[in-house]
Amino acid sequence: MPSNGNQPLTLQFGLINHEGRYLTAERFGYKVNASAPSMKKKQIWTLEQDSQAAYLRSHLRRYLASDKDGRVTCEADGRHSDCRFLIVAQSDGRWALRSERHLRFFGGSGDRLSCFAQGIGDGELWAVHLALHPRANLLSVARKRYARLSAEDGQISVDANVPWGVAAILTLVYRNGKYCLKTCDGRFLGNDGKLVQQSGRTATYTLELKCGKLAFKDCEGKYLSPVGPAGTLRSGRCSKAGKDELFDLEESHPQVVLMAANGKYVSMRQGVSLAANQEDETEMETFQMEMNKENNKCTFRTSRGNYWALVAHGSIQTTATQVSANSLFAMEWLGHKMALKANNGKYICTKKNGQLLAVSESIGEDEQLSLKLVNRPTLILRGENGFICHHKNSNTLDASRSVYDIFSLQFSDGAYHIQGANGRFWYVDSGGLVCSDGEVPEDFSVELPERGRLAIRSSGGRYLRGDQGGTLKADGLSLSSSALWEY
Repeated sequence: MPSNGNQPLTLQFGLINHEGRYLTAERFGYKVNASAPSMKKKQIWTLEQDSQAAYLRSHLRRYLASDKDGRVTCEADGRHSDCRFLIVAQSDGRWALRSERHLRFFGGSGDRLSCFAQGIGDGELWAVHLALHPRANLLSVARKRYARLSAEDGQISVDANVPWGVAAILTLVYRNGKYCLKTCDGRFLGNDGKLVQQSGRTATYTLELKCGKLAFKDCEGKYLSPVGPAGTLRSGRCSKAGKDELFDLEESHPQVVLMAANGKYVSMRQGVSLAANQEDETEMETFQMEMNKENNKCTFRTSRGNYWALVAHGSIQTTATQVSANSLFAMEWLGHKMALKANNGKYICTKKNGQLLAVSESIGEDEQLSLKLVNRPTLILRGENGFICHHKNSNTLDASRSVYDIFSLQFSDGAYHIQGANGRFWYVDSGGLVCSDGEVPEDFSVELPERGRLAIRSSGGRYLRGDQGGTLKADGLSLSSSALWEY
């Protein structure tokens, strides 16, 4: 497992036919068609592979299958021989899907889909559109190092043991069947390793999947790889992807600083014991939050790779090298503040000398912490039905779009202000609609209730959620799936 403690993200994608329409799994009769113009929940497929074949699982957790007559269905609730497909990748990155059992190719349009073609024509080719959240960490399979923006050198270097800070977050931008790699400062990676302001031909790549890993092929048929001692990411000489040219995408965990009731930052600068005694934010005051999927408790990881841990007498130290019960903390969200409960059932409090101890039975002022998210100065928010995006004809926000807008996240004394590219702020109107044209910022609270997702609360205490019509509203009374956002 890589040094960040992550597994690669599960590969999910949409498949686009020669007419630009997405393969869709319908709930009614578990039928499939290729009619949708954009990618939403029904158009997302999960790739499951064994050593030989691939299985395509729909959002309904059913598998695509083909019988001997070429009839295609998506009702199998388990994997069997008719569900096995061979991926025949083309030079332009598109796939042909061949039934392993019946040796025929899958294709068609609209409701007329079949797996009966003996050869590969345009109708049997599918473009692959990744359905992952576009922001992630990029790990070199060969070097076991992470990519990061090296601003001083004007390049992306694959040399980080841990993907620390906003510099390690890359955005995969999908454009007409190909991808660009965008850094946190808005520049794009060219195939010569230089960062450019515009995503032209030399900064656009065909994405290839090889045994669950990713390879990026440039306009000249060469592949991105880390080059030289600094691991400069650029196109090498290879026209075939080997181990050096393969990458994993990993979830980018939130990294935070914590301010205690005494107005000081929690720090490990004084040694192994944690204390709130610093005035400024450095790596010593920054911690990575990694959520446990089973119980939604979290660990706090240091830039050196150690974890917070509960030790004797309620003390909290940065000594754990592995996750255990004593390094897991329950979070309780209190508007613009939060509290942490340790494995001994006691809340962490700040003593007069700044030391952190898990000794409190209840939450008072000394148990409250302000949490600032430092590696998300901007947000791309995706909910269960799609991305948040400005509405075309009004000042409201859509929460079910296949394209996204990027919003600025600004911390203000425990609260957050959310700003669009037009410089205007989010606010909630009298009807509970979230609007995006405010001249004055409104306070929102940000909570991190589960792995990979955040929740946003209005100043009135309601959760922001996408309603059935796709509009973003501040009317959630409790934390439901419609109020959780990948970020």
